[in-house]
Amino acid sequence: MHWLIGILVIFVFQAATILVLEYRRPANAMAWLFILFLFPIVGFVLYYFLAQEYQRRRKVRRRGGIDEHRRADILEKSRLVSGPEEMPSPEFARQERLFKLLRKAGASPITGCNRTRVLTNAEAAYEAMLAAIRAAKHHVHFSTYILRDDETGRTFREELIRKAREGVEVRLLYDGIGSIKIKKNFFAPLAEAGVEYASFFPLRPTFLKKRMNYRNHRKILVTDGTRGFVGGINVGDEYLGKHPKLGFWRDTHLEAEGDAVYGLQEVFLKDWETATGLSPDGPDYFPRHGCTGSETVQIVAGGPNRRDDAIHETLFAALSVAKERIWITTPYFIPDASVAMALKTAAMSGVDVRLIVPLVPDTYLVHAATMSYVDELMSYGVRFWQYARGFIHAKVVIVDRLMASVGTANLDLRSFFSNFETNALLFDGERIAELERDFLQDLKDSREIELSGFRKRPRSVKAKQALARMLSPLL
Repeated sequence: MHWLIGILVIFVFQAATILVLEYRRPANAMAWLFILFLFPIVGFVLYYFLAQEYQRRRKVRRRGGIDEHRRADILEKSRLVSGPEEMPSPEFARQERLFKLLRKAGASPITGCNRTRVLTNAEAAYEAMLAAIRAAKHHVHFSTYILRDDETGRTFREELIRKAREGVEVRLLYDGIGSIKIKKNFFAPLAEAGVEYASFFPLRPTFLKKRMNYRNHRKILVTDGTRGFVGGINVGDEYLGKHPKLGFWRDTHLEAEGDAVYGLQEVFLKDWETATGLSPDGPDYFPRHGCTGSETVQIVAGGPNRRDDAIHETLFAALSVAKERIWITTPYFIPDASVAMALKTAAMSGVDVRLIVPLVPDTYLVHAATMSYVDELMSYGVRFWQYARGFIHAKVVIVDRLMASVGTANLDLRSFFSNFETNALLFDGERIAELERDFLQDLKDSREIELSGFRKRPRSVKAKQALARMLSPLL
């Protein structure tokens, strides 16, 4: 009897600890309590190492803080948009609250001297990125979540080696979990050529320091401080459609010149400092650019090194003011309650809300969690399509003709609150129309889900989806 009481006391202590530490995140608390119920003690050990908020974010903020001198220099060199009347869409004149929020979000200004290009799929993105690397004269800064030792990975490696041997500064940053399959010998030629490389939060030390849950999901390339790339495309053959199961890979990347590159450069250098403790600095990293474009762009970075959840806040604010349409493409759809409510209320008020998600998943548990939201949202008028041509990995949000988002963040809890992510917000009609054309083409390559038929799915499938949804805060 005594040992049973002891076990019960330990279990209650563990459950109480989770409830106290997760009081601000009830969905997380429920997920971890479920795991604790299934796996007593083991579940608590996992919670201790994986779930605690990143040391209240203090240490990473200190190391990833904004250099005020650097910030002043960037602002002085940029064409800043100071009022809603300067935005491309006249609708912003009636969206002053949204404009004020955007100006404060992500610590990055809205800038007006930019030229961008949408790169649809990896073929176009890789061609442009490799061309930018080859043209670099001073530095190449490259960050990727997944780096493969395959034909694509070796192609990028050779170009980085070539530039380093030419005397160009080359820095390569990859995520320790996303690129966990890559071997050390892949980096030997890079080191010999003088390429600096680093793993962001590698597995073993990250686990011991309780940081494994916080991943650098960014994909950023900056060359000479004047040309930058951001989007959903990592480095690997599968992005060229060579995955034996997924086949054709649909993705979206963005190329930028002008003020927005300063934002991408600043994000990379903060991440480099977090990973290495080193902080490269100097005027050549933020040169005056010769961009003659007039597009309005904002770079929004999110992650545990930020005081706010900028990506979540900007997307929620945009969804909340939609009047005509909300078109979303995302491979992983696990919204928090506020985003789900924004979509529901928009659809109920007559806004055209459409989501494209995969038909063939790359991760079954995450896909099951995604599908668990379909019935609920469709009952409010939200429409879902499943991409049938291959696998869709693009992360695009279009709100009216007001703005669009292209970047690394999925519409899920991990991207909102745990990962290091970067999105580019686009406000010019021409670029929004280009993303709209891609979206309409993706609809043609997709199958719309009919609510009556979806509700007839087997009980076993419903049960799996319900379980995945319960665990979704941890996915």
